[in-house]
Amino acid sequence: MPSYPTSSTARPEGGERTAPGSAPAPIRQWPLLAVLGATLAGLLVTIASFRPGLLIVGGALLGGAVLRAWLPQVGMLAVRSRTTDVATYGILGAAIVVLTLMAQPDPLIEVPFLRDLLRFSAG
Repeated sequence: MPSYPTSSTARPEGGERTAPGSAPAPIRQWPLLAVLGATLAGLLVTIASFRPGLLIVGGALLGGAVLRAWLPQVGMLAVRSRTTDVATYGILGAAIVVLTLMAQPDPLIEVPFLRDLLRFSAG
């Protein structure tokens, strides 16, 4: 069977720049930079205290889901279809937040089936 090279790829829905091409790169890609900046801030906070830092990281992903759902153009924050991106960012962000709130010592929430799953996976 012959192999045909891809002649072009379509951008994901909403993958256009958020500002005209004459604007500086940070302005054109501000949604992605906002999510990455918040994630980096969360990782830096994690060095001092893991729980607040990971809550910031989870919040950054949830913020990415909101930006992807709300804004018509988000630049490179758009990876797949809008629905897939919102679901992926939202599920991962929510999972990080819930698991952080369940982390030992002194968990802030108790979810019985997740507690058992964590106990099984941790040894």
